[in-house]
Amino acid sequence: MSKKNSNVNLKNSLKNFKDSSNVFLRFKTKLDSLNKKKYVVAVSGGPDSMALAALCKAYSNYKRTKFYYVLVDHNLRKNSSQEAQKVKKILKKRNINLKRFLKKKKIIRNIQAEARNARYEILINYCKKNKSKFLITAHNLEDQVETFFIRLSRGSGLKGLSAMKTLTKIKSQVSLYRPFLDVKKKFLTKISKYAFGEYFKDPSNTDMKYLRTKVRNLKKPLEKSGIKYEQIFKSIQNLSMSKNTLDQYLNKIFKELIKRVNSEIVINFTKFRHLNDDTKMALINESVKQLKKNYYDLRSSKVNNLIKNLNKRGFKKTTLGGCIFFRKNANLCLKAEKI
Repeated sequence: MSKKNSNVNLKNSLKNFKDSSNVFLRFKTKLDSLNKKKYVVAVSGGPDSMALAALCKAYSNYKRTKFYYVLVDHNLRKNSSQEAQKVKKILKKRNINLKRFLKKKKIIRNIQAEARNARYEILINYCKKNKSKFLITAHNLEDQVETFFIRLSRGSGLKGLSAMKTLTKIKSQVSLYRPFLDVKKKFLTKISKYAFGEYFKDPSNTDMKYLRTKVRNLKKPLEKSGIKYEQIFKSIQNLSMSKNTLDQYLNKIFKELIKRVNSEIVINFTKFRHLNDDTKMALINESVKQLKKNYYDLRSSKVNNLIKNLNKRGFKKTTLGGCIFFRKNANLCLKAEKI
């Protein structure tokens, strides 16, 4: 099949697809609003990311846009390399060129978290290499609700329960874009089948040793009892709006109390002491992020311990999140640990 026919067929197949949720139209509107020339697309071979690949390709036929399709193979399963090669062939039939990275370093502990971190590191570096400021992933409505339940089980506050944002800056030059957070998985699966005819299922998605799998299995009993995922998603959106309002207040506090002096962060400790504990936690997280360029917040239990130690008379210094916290005159200071 020629390149031209391949493009036209995919465009026409999606145009003729009975898309009852208008996924492609909504996707097109979202990318139009971003109005960027380059994107890196994370592909796994599962139905969600295959649907994302199809929609990106279809979008490129409407608007001149460059998409880089990337798959990271962690080589954690026996057949993962064969599956990755097959995904590459399937996409090639639609004139989608897939770049595959093989992660050779074996992951032994905390497999899902470590694999995710390694994957994002590769994808972010690929974004920088190709001068793309946006990495697109296929996280969907079910992923969002699952994340909410996982964080709820861990005692998360407002920030954690707001779950994933559609647009998140993960590095100074790269933002993570999740256009499908309001889209049900079943619609993405239909698009994937329609566009490619097949996709792959990750066996870890049904492995009950993982917390996310246990949470995923809650969906059917919850919906049988009348608790719909769409309702929970609306609650997440409301929490997110509340968080945005709080963030406006916190940003004023950050600007007032946090100062950068050479390689150190300096916090007015007198004013810090009069803040409530939630605001103190947010300020410490923000300080570490500014110093270390971290994406994820520190564990709340560890930050709480730090706050307790700061109030002790004999406090001198302690470490947290790769930073050294210490008192200097009337200020609380932190600097990066030397590795």
